[in-house]
Amino acid sequence: MKNIDNGNQIFPQTRWLAALVIPFLVVAFIILFIFPEKTEQLFAWKIQPSMSAMMLGSAYAGGIYFFASVLKSKQWHKVKVGFLPVTAFASLLGIATILHWDRFTHGHISFIAWTALYFTAPFLVFFVWLRNRGQDNGEPDPHFDVVLATSARWLMGTFGAVTLVFSIYLFTQPTIMITLWPWTLTPLTARVMGAMFALPALVGLGIAADTRWSVANIILQSQGFSIFLILVAITITRQNFDWSNPSSWLFTLGLGGMLFSIILLMVTIRIQFTKQHK
Repeated sequence: MKNIDNGNQIFPQTRWLAALVIPFLVVAFIILFIFPEKTEQLFAWKIQPSMSAMMLGSAYAGGIYFFASVLKSKQWHKVKVGFLPVTAFASLLGIATILHWDRFTHGHISFIAWTALYFTAPFLVFFVWLRNRGQDNGEPDPHFDVVLATSARWLMGTFGAVTLVFSIYLFTQPTIMITLWPWTLTPLTARVMGAMFALPALVGLGIAADTRWSVANIILQSQGFSIFLILVAITITRQNFDWSNPSSWLFTLGLGGMLFSIILLMVTIRIQFTKQHK
């Protein structure tokens, strides 16, 4: 087995970026998930209802998990799949900010932080991806790795493609999606939802493009953590939902199914790895 650390390093700029981004995400998570009813006073713009704020906060929690893993990881291939989805997420939020500039609380410290983050992060995250992309030598992790089944990769890819179409539709046709959504959206929050769905969409496509479990492991943990918090948010803000609308049940059960699938896949991989190394 080749030394997987040879040509599989994470450059310092990547860790510096992760360390820079994490504090922004922590503060945003606390505001949006813990104090969702106080966004008018604490955040870059007033978000209503609470479910929209908490869902965005859940995405930030997943980002905290991912970038903390970037700081800890020693191998680029373990975190590489997350960078293009984050680039797309940040880019769409930057565009949404420009399109809905009048909705924001100008001069507020949170607005300054928001614009500083989303007008620079797409370029910085894409830059570190470009800087590191040649570092993956294609070798598996000898400590914990298996080959992902073709069926699992096809499923991930199909999920990613379908979710990407959904994301694009949310972002480009917000007024139509508002009428179908489980809770009340504005054009701005519809586009924010589109940005959030772009993350798992590109994650699914990225995982489908590689056969190694070690490539998928960290980003799926991050996504699973985010989905878990979204389900917690649904429980807390269930009064925000129109439960007579089938989309409320599709949204909730769909997320529950996704979380169950991630957990099941992780358990299956662990069992498979244990059998291979007895």
